[in-house]
Amino acid sequence: MSSITPRKIGENQYQIDADSDLGMKVPVRIYADEPLMQKMLSDRTIMQAKNVACIPGIVGHSVVLPDGHEGYGFPVGGVAAMDAEEGMISPGGVGYDINCGVRLLRSNLTEDIVRSKLKELVTDLFSSIPSGVGSKGAVKLTPSELDEVLVKGVNWAIDNGYGSSDDADVCEENGQIQNADPNKVSDKARKRGAPQLGSLGSGNHFLEVQKVAEIHDEEAAKRMGIEVGTITTLIHCGSRGFGHQVCSDYLRVAEQAMEKYDINLPDRELACVPNNSEEGESYRKAMFSALNFAWSNRQMLTHWTRNSFQRVFNQSESDLDMKLVYDVAHNIAKVEKHKVDGKDRNLVVHRKGATRAFPANRSEIPTKYRDLGQPVLVPGSMGTASWILLGQPNSMNLSFGSTAHGAGRTMSRSKARRNFTEDDVKKSLNDKGIFIKALTRDGVVEETPQAYKDVDTVVNVSHNLGIATKVAKLVPIGVIKG
Repeated sequence: MSSITPRKIGENQYQIDADSDLGMKVPVRIYADEPLMQKMLSDRTIMQAKNVACIPGIVGHSVVLPDGHEGYGFPVGGVAAMDAEEGMISPGGVGYDINCGVRLLRSNLTEDIVRSKLKELVTDLFSSIPSGVGSKGAVKLTPSELDEVLVKGVNWAIDNGYGSSDDADVCEENGQIQNADPNKVSDKARKRGAPQLGSLGSGNHFLEVQKVAEIHDEEAAKRMGIEVGTITTLIHCGSRGFGHQVCSDYLRVAEQAMEKYDINLPDRELACVPNNSEEGESYRKAMFSALNFAWSNRQMLTHWTRNSFQRVFNQSESDLDMKLVYDVAHNIAKVEKHKVDGKDRNLVVHRKGATRAFPANRSEIPTKYRDLGQPVLVPGSMGTASWILLGQPNSMNLSFGSTAHGAGRTMSRSKARRNFTEDDVKKSLNDKGIFIKALTRDGVVEETPQAYKDVDTVVNVSHNLGIATKVAKLVPIGVIKG
């Protein structure tokens, strides 16, 4: 339970003023309605955001988004921007699943056509896409091939026959962030990661077949190729054990280096190093390698997803029009230019469980969407809606160009296992017309929708603040989980 009470400063906006006696360098800004705020106050979310505000070099404010909940050091659903020259970089500010993210595929198939073969489709997807804890991908990489993946990202997959250059065009960073360096990655991370490329994993990762239920922004939906009644596929996964090991390795490095740099923080889980230090540069290059691993991973799953649709519906990829709409990361840190107190500054923006939501005309947005704004993908919990949003100018003023990344947990996995059974969850999904294939009982029970906040409420806060606004609502009809 948090002992700090935020004060309301506007509709869906709360603040904790900077308190130098507590070591805070900047205020905390929380974007939530009253029920979401009460949930945040029931755990350590707000206290963690206050602790983040103590990191040397942080600018503006420590941000908690409407899906915020307690995490490791930093809250999940948090954003922290550090001065690129004088500020810090923190492995905990990105998290263990580096470049956990989502991508959305559209199609011209309609719900009635897909429902007629839904079980066949979901079964084919389940058998084609490796999933589960420690699951291995369908490719075997030599050490030099793994290095290529870590440098080239999505382009390694495309060069090896898993898609086309059109896919890279609509990924954040074009699916390949520059200045990754495989030499900064440990042998242990390599050994964990190499067998797992091309796998979904477990936990909250999933592949979902959805129908477009509502359109809220006709122009944006048309630009994205989204129409009511058509079928989309959402893929949610990250860098698997590779990213987890990179984070573990560099948390230890940061913890050991803090005394060297005379960094004192209220929580060791916030371990950080100067962005421009040798340790900071090494972490950044290793973390960028994990970003590229994840983009390549999602690209391979995309290829197998398209193949499943082609087999089941006996149509070509072009006939199905299975184009990638967009791919976003939601565990990431990188340098971006932002205006602070009227001046442009280069900032290391840490997004942990947060999605970039840039408005129109930012050069980082793909050409296809640049005059429109960045597409934002917000997956719900299993069996609930997901949303396509559009980045808006207010995101630059309020949240360093960021919005929520999902629904946000309200119940631990262990509590979900105690309170629900696999049959309960599957019956609930079946009653909604959703067919699920999962590798394990726990994979179903731990991700029951009752363990998460209401994604519609989270999205409404973002929409009403003008951070990222509604484009389309997607509802699931088929799910595969590890």
